[in-house]
Amino acid sequence: MKDEKIISAKEKNSASAPTIVRATADREDTTLDLTLRPTCLKEYFGQQKIKDNLVIFMQAAKQRGEPIEHVLLYGPPGLGKTTLAHIIAKEMGSNIRVTSGLAIERAGDLAAIITNLADGDVLFIDEIHRLNKVIEEVLYPAMEDYALDIVIGKGPSARTLRLDLPKFTLIGATTRYNLLSSPLRNRFGCTYRLDYYNHQEIEQILRRSAKILAIELIDDAVKMIARRSRLTPRIANRLLKRVRDYVQVKGDGIVNSKLAQEALELMDVDVQGLDALDRKILEVIIEKFKGGPVGLNSIAAAVMEEEGTIEEIYEPYLMQLGFLMRTPRGRVVTELGYQHLGLEVPAKLQDKLI
Repeated sequence: MKDEKIISAKEKNSASAPTIVRATADREDTTLDLTLRPTCLKEYFGQQKIKDNLVIFMQAAKQRGEPIEHVLLYGPPGLGKTTLAHIIAKEMGSNIRVTSGLAIERAGDLAAIITNLADGDVLFIDEIHRLNKVIEEVLYPAMEDYALDIVIGKGPSARTLRLDLPKFTLIGATTRYNLLSSPLRNRFGCTYRLDYYNHQEIEQILRRSAKILAIELIDDAVKMIARRSRLTPRIANRLLKRVRDYVQVKGDGIVNSKLAQEALELMDVDVQGLDALDRKILEVIIEKFKGGPVGLNSIAAAVMEEEGTIEEIYEPYLMQLGFLMRTPRGRVVTELGYQHLGLEVPAKLQDKLI
C-alpha cells in the first residue's frame, strides 16, 4: 500500500468540514505497541514538569561529560514509565539494557548484567520493587561506588572480591513505590511520580497514534475515545486499535463519533471509561453489602478477582472519579457512584462515609 499524504485541517476546502487525521501503513499489533511509543521528549505528550526537570538534568550531565544519576519512576500502570526510560537513554546517546525485578533471581544474574555494561549505559529494571532483599544488598555498592562485592568460597576460607564497574545509570520503574525499601529509594538521585493525563494530552496522543496506525479520525471521535481512556495512554491506544478494527469491518474506514460509540459500547466501555468489572465492583458493593462499608477481601471474593488487581488497577480510577471511597471501616460507594449506575441514593449514605 502506498503512503498517503497527511491531511491537516488547513488543507480542507470547507472551514466547517470536520478535521481529519489521516495516516497510512498497515502493521501488525505485535509491532504497533513498539512503534506507538514516542522516541524523544518532543513526541512525549504530558508529564510536563517531569520533562522540564529531565531536560535540565540531562543537559547538565552532558555538559559535565558524565552519565546522569540514577532515576526512579513510579506511578499507576500504563502512564509511560518504560517509554520515558527509553527516551532518557536515547536523549543521552546511551545504550539501554532492559530487565525486570522478577527476572533477577540471584545475585549472579545481576552481576552478569551489570558487568556487561559500558560507561554511560542505562540499566532499566521494571517493577523494581520485586527485587529480593539479597539482590538489593548487592545493588547498593553498585549504585553508589560503581563496584560489585562478590563472596568467593564458604566458611573460614571465604573472601570478598571487589570488581570495579562502569559508570552506568540505573532507571527503576515501579507501580508500588511503598514496597521499595528506604535504603534503595534513597540511592536514586532523581525520583519522579507520573500522574494521570488530562483529556487534551490524551487527545494529542491519539492523534499521533492515528497517523501511525493509518486511521482517519474525526475530531469528535478523538474526544470520545479520550473521555473513555481512563486518562491513561496505554488504554487510549488500546481502545483506538479496537475502534480501528470495528470501523474496518463495519464502516468505510473513517472513524466518526457514531462508529466510535458503537465500537466502545461493543467493548462494554461506558462514557466514564468504566468497563464491566468496574461496574461489577460498584454493583456488588451496593447489592451484596448494602453500599458498604466492606473490606477488600470480601469484594475480591464476590467479583472473583485478585485483591491486588482491584486495589492497584480498578480502585484508583473509581476513587478518582469519586464513585468509591475508602473509610476506616472499608469501601463505600458514593452518591456519584449510585447516580452513574442509575440507582437511588440511600437516605443515610452520608453516615457511611464518616
